[in-house]
Formats: sequence, C-alpha cells, structure tokens
Amino acid sequence: MPKHEFSVDMTCEGCSNAVSRVLNKLGGVEFDIDLPNKKVCINSEHSVDILLETLEKTGKAVSYLSPK
Repeated sequence: MPKHEFSVDMTCEGCSNAVSRVLNKLGGVEFDIDLPNKKVCINSEHSVDILLETLEKTGKAVSYLSPK
C-alpha cells in the first residue's frame, strides 16, 4: 500500500482526534499521527487528492509533504 506524508496544523489532542475521525470515516487507510511534528503518515490506496480533501475537512491547514 502506498504511504504518504502530510503536514497538518495540529496544536492539541482535539486536532489529532479530528484527523483520526475524518480518516476513519474515509476507510481503507492506516495512519500514524505525529502531533509534536504536526505530521500524518497515511498508508492507503486512495489518491493524494482524496486524502488531502479528507484532511482538509478538519479545517486545519494541510499540505502534502512526500511519498514515503
């Protein structure tokens, strides 16, 4: 499964919970949230565009960093 890394402007546990919620709702993803470094690594067959769109539903600033 392709692995992608995103930067998400998370400042607290509530922010990371919001990220978890939208990714779990999308389904078909495995992810790790690195709150101190404001990064989310996602293993998924979904396209980067779909993943970005999903993460943006949190209302946080999101950017794609790189494939892993």
